[in-house]
Amino acid sequence: MKILKPGLAAIPLILGLTAFAPLPCAAETVDYAKMKREIGQADYYVKEFEKEVALQHGGEKMVWRSKNDALRKVQALKEKYPDDPEVEALFQRTKTALMKSKGDYTEVHPEWVAYKKKEEELRKTVSEIGDREWDRFLSSHKADIIPAAPIPNPDSVSIADVRDKYVLLENVEYPSNQFYGLTGEYLWQGKPSLGYYFINISERNWLGPYEAVKRFRRTVDSSIGDTVRFTVLGKITEVVAENPDPAKKKIGVPHLGWVVMPVALKVPGHVSAFYKEAADSSGYYAGEDQIKQIKEGWYSIKSIPANVTPEKLMEIFMTAIKEKNFDLYMDCINPDRKVGPRAPDQVRYHWDLHQERFQKEYVHATFDKAEIKVIKGFDNSDETENFFLDDEQRAILNKTQGEVVKQAIVNSRAFNENGKQIGSPHPHVLIKKGNGRWYVEDYAARF
Repeated sequence: MKILKPGLAAIPLILGLTAFAPLPCAAETVDYAKMKREIGQADYYVKEFEKEVALQHGGEKMVWRSKNDALRKVQALKEKYPDDPEVEALFQRTKTALMKSKGDYTEVHPEWVAYKKKEEELRKTVSEIGDREWDRFLSSHKADIIPAAPIPNPDSVSIADVRDKYVLLENVEYPSNQFYGLTGEYLWQGKPSLGYYFINISERNWLGPYEAVKRFRRTVDSSIGDTVRFTVLGKITEVVAENPDPAKKKIGVPHLGWVVMPVALKVPGHVSAFYKEAADSSGYYAGEDQIKQIKEGWYSIKSIPANVTPEKLMEIFMTAIKEKNFDLYMDCINPDRKVGPRAPDQVRYHWDLHQERFQKEYVHATFDKAEIKVIKGFDNSDETENFFLDDEQRAILNKTQGEVVKQAIVNSRAFNENGKQIGSPHPHVLIKKGNGRWYVEDYAARF
């Protein structure tokens, strides 16, 4: 569109006739004052949007205060004044801010996801060992295993006919089918029209193998998740009347069902676990005694240098989590955080959370340069203070201020398998006392 300035003078023509140049129509006339106001308004929203984007530090968020206003106003300007240089500059700024609002991206290096391939190989190894032992275990009880379906009817089948017989139950959901009954804690399997099995999960026969599965998930394969479909081999022990409705105010009536005491659990394709009264925690999973030796061969980091920097320690901490090296993970954490009756459970709880996040949310993190400061004691490295102090004064302060404690803040940026940054940077606090090395203080912080 050709822009014509207002106020053109009439042009005299020869022969004494006077004519005027044709005036531009209203649609082609540009009101420069109005355009400037519109550019100024759009520029305000673009600046606010740019500020919001900058505060995210490469992260993405769900709600933006100024984003929609900035996009709408700049779009209207671009459509109305497509050739104006000021509008074009504003358009380019908005494009840049919009891309940044979608989160930062980076190249995913093969070593970032190597732990996933190792985990898959280890999972297959344990699954194969488990399948072989599961088959042997079933063979040893073959004579006592009865068909799980149809479920015997307690109205016509005596408990004496099925007591101590084994049943193999598939697709048992935990914790979905869990309920508390009058006679114990159970998982239900079945329905009113077919009958019920009530799998006893309140005793060691369940707790031992189930804890073994949790150890497998914690140290080998975190892809299992919290909701699991088990194959359960168990022994029928009695018949009870229970209402499997998990709600406190149970709806419906109780149903007769066979109580099944588990002796072995299997997560198909993952792990097989067995009850063993003499074993630690009353259970084990097949291959458990071989795992530590197998994993030793593929740990990329096995110890922490005494002179480790805060940034390097965070890399080691992350690697310990990704490679499921629990001992190294523990060695990264401030010893003071591991003292107390609840401390071990807290450490393991957050280990499980880290495992889940590196399985489902992100695969790697990078770390910014640490910000270090002295939070206790006299800082001998403070050049400004030392300028005013002599040797005797520094000696007095070193003696009276107590042990020097340094704190480091290291920001992490997490990336998913596509190389996209997940969220904003997260700070991690590290501590160093005296001449000791650095330790992770807030081990619970996400990456």
